[in-house]
Amino acid sequence: MPAGEGLTGGEDWADESRIVMAELIRARQLADGLTLGRAVLGLPLLLALVNGAEALAWLLLLLGGLSDAADGWLARRSGGGSIWGARLDPLTDKILISAPLLWLGATGLLPLWAVWLLLARELLISGWRAGQGSGGPASKAGKAKTILQFASLLLLLWPCEWGLGTPAAVGLVEWLHWGGFLLFWPSLLLALTSALGYLRAGSRPSSP
Repeated sequence: MPAGEGLTGGEDWADESRIVMAELIRARQLADGLTLGRAVLGLPLLLALVNGAEALAWLLLLLGGLSDAADGWLARRSGGGSIWGARLDPLTDKILISAPLLWLGATGLLPLWAVWLLLARELLISGWRAGQGSGGPASKAGKAKTILQFASLLLLLWPCEWGLGTPAAVGLVEWLHWGGFLLFWPSLLLALTSALGYLRAGSRPSSP
């Protein structure tokens, strides 16, 4: 093979590698950007609930859940997210979920003791993650817990105004709220069991 062809082939391969690497970096940066953007949704969501803007609160929570799924997909597409993203992603989920949980507890739609137990778990695991060099990526149980929590909150916060004023639709809204209440309990159980899993994993001696 002529020397020129070999050089050209090598240059093409290097160019393709640089393009692929740039795409992976962009996907990782976009995932981190979505994670950061989700962190600012908690306060507007809580304010919307306090001011009776149920539809806006529900849409903000849905937006947060969709951004969580999108940044997870982008992180996997880029071969794994950054350590910074691994630390921030669970924290932003906690901020987003804590706002409606506090409101639901304050209004009596969820027992306060259960809300405080869940929030205490989140603080405990946040502290544990802070000491992990890898950021303490979420376990399968932890991911399932987050999905159940989002589903439960979306049902519990389904706006009453979307009942359309008909008896059948109003009854459906009540059933949706009841379904969200029922989903909350397995999400709490998963939260506690996944917390034990994290702490047990963290207490194991590291391999030499």
